[in-house]
Amino acid sequence: MLRIYETMLGVLEGLRPVLKQIERCDGDLARQLRRCASSVALNMQEGSGSSGGTRRERYRNALGSARETGACLDVAMRLGYVGRVDAELLDALDKVRATLVKLAV
Repeated sequence: MLRIYETMLGVLEGLRPVLKQIERCDGDLARQLRRCASSVALNMQEGSGSSGGTRRERYRNALGSARETGACLDVAMRLGYVGRVDAELLDALDKVRATLVKLAV
């Protein structure tokens, strides 16, 4: 199991209050954020149990979902659904994305 997986689980936990705020304003965006953030963890685990090209593809999928997670947060902030998102949460998401970039090549 990847150590970064635990970091992503922490991101998911940190997103819970943010998701509640977004859901009050935009249920579709909240569902999208929930799906893509969950997809990061799921694809990371699937990739860690795969080999060769399949492993790389799962990590690429996880990276795409991690980028989408960040975009959902950007949109939510720009539309005023949430104030500032916790810097530690964003830093952890950045760490996940940076690791996945290395794993996906």
